Amino acid sequence: MKKEYLVLDRVQGPLIVLSEVEGVSYDEIVEIKVKDGGVKKGKVVQLYEDKAIIQVFESTSGISLHNTSVSFSGKPLEISLSRGVLGREFNGVGKPIDGRGEVFSCKKYNVNGRPINPVARKYPRNFIQTGISSIDCLSTLIRGQKLPIFSGNGIPHNELAAQIVRQARIGSDSDEKFAVVFAAMGIKHDDKEFFRKSFEEAGVMDRLVMFTNLADDPIVERLITPRAALTTAEYLAFEEGMHILVIMTDITNYCEALRELSSSREEVPSRKGYPGYLYSDLASLYERAGMMKDKKGSITQLPILTMPNEDITHPIPDLTGYITEGQVVLSKDISGKGIYPPVNILPSLSRLMKDGIGEGYTREDHAEVSNQLFASYSYVQDVIALSQVIGEDELSDVDKIYMNFGKEFEGRFLNQGFEENRDIFKTLDLAWEILSILPEGELDRISPEILKKYYRGGTNA
Repeated sequence: MKKEYLVLDRVQGPLIVLSEVEGVSYDEIVEIKVKDGGVKKGKVVQLYEDKAIIQVFESTSGISLHNTSVSFSGKPLEISLSRGVLGREFNGVGKPIDGRGEVFSCKKYNVNGRPINPVARKYPRNFIQTGISSIDCLSTLIRGQKLPIFSGNGIPHNELAAQIVRQARIGSDSDEKFAVVFAAMGIKHDDKEFFRKSFEEAGVMDRLVMFTNLADDPIVERLITPRAALTTAEYLAFEEGMHILVIMTDITNYCEALRELSSSREEVPSRKGYPGYLYSDLASLYERAGMMKDKKGSITQLPILTMPNEDITHPIPDLTGYITEGQVVLSKDISGKGIYPPVNILPSLSRLMKDGIGEGYTREDHAEVSNQLFASYSYVQDVIALSQVIGEDELSDVDKIYMNFGKEFEGRFLNQGFEENRDIFKTLDLAWEILSILPEGELDRISPEILKKYYRGGTNA
């Protein structure tokens, strides 16, 4: 017989406190009945002796100490999953919001997931093509990798996220199944409509699952959203054998919700008011990416976060950088030049790209082209700094060529249209067009064999 508790100790923000509880577990789902007959859901977030602290998934308005009954379900939050989730849209806790009814399945899955045994992990190989030259060539996304995008306020990261969802694929010559799980946390209503309209117009809804938490939705739901999305990804990858790309935006909104709830629980704050367990909490999300030796599918993560004041040392990007395998950094200065997407390639990197590019994966010249573009564009920054001191007219002839290279690289390679989808071969060919502006002797990161095959000296000089 289910036991009901009729008197609460305290209601504080999204939390309720209950005493004299028995047989209750952490993360257990709670049913809360209020006086008007309404039913709210919550989960146990803290236990101390005979007390339980419960986060309510909805507003706590209408809940008082003596008009409420609380009962414990004995199990964590679970969602029903089947192949039919493809093409569907859900709210932050996995309830359908597209008007197409419930997902019927004989299996339910715990949204908290299970960590992948390190012994069972398979090293990430091969790449996922985003159609974005600055990512595919210079910070290549590898299957099973977690590669965050560091953005800032006023930078078009929503447009970039939508473009990657529309264009991402695992290769035109592959017959493996590919899908995208998109999780939006704390976004505005017009952003939600932008994403939906963009996906519908591109005709990609049949290989997409959307989880949407709006800015005016309960913040507790914001903490469930990425977990529900990742649970769906795990089902599709490891039970249906699909390659899944998970895009999560905005991780900063998730962390702000975590800080607010930590403050409500009167926990001792750490850096900038965030809870001391922010690192382990983020790791519980990011480490759900990967490949397994005895499974066909893979989970690749592309989390997007906005850096407050574009401060890369802020706790959120700082801790994210420790956990993940690189980052793609977007710059307001580059965006101010009218360049889209505004990727700053110099602080961007993908630590796993060396193992998923080259002959057999992309093309044999990929690694050397990438190294040369980094080196040459880095030298361009030195030339620009020098020109600001002595003037462009006083630069050497070679330095003037580098200035021309920098302008062409930003204007033609980094800059591409919102609807422009470049495959990896087109990207590498364009890179050679730009590199061929430089004298052959300046391309010291490329082997003579590759240089002889692809260099187009004199064509654009």
